[in-house]
Amino acid sequence: MAAQEFFDSLESRADPAKLAGMSNSYLFDIEGEGQWHVDVRDGAINVTRGGGDADATISTSGETFGKIVAGEQNPTTAYMTGKLKIKGDMGAAMKLQKLF
Repeated sequence: MAAQEFFDSLESRADPAKLAGMSNSYLFDIEGEGQWHVDVRDGAINVTRGGGDADATISTSGETFGKIVAGEQNPTTAYMTGKLKIKGDMGAAMKLQKLF
């Protein structure tokens, strides 16, 4: 799945019960595909195209991102092997597992 498709459908696919109590913002920088700002506020999720301030910035290649969302790549392994980079609030980034 391309990053654009993933982020276009994220709001409708997200489970509000899993997001309850979360209040974080994320910037996804997907190499060769673009940037998306994802704001999670107590059960609601808002996705916008482009950059901005965020609690955590996640950077990776389009290929690695595609494998993560398809379930073919473990995000923690991708991080440990340098295929996925996280800047900012690591605790907020760990909460992202609820989205995937």
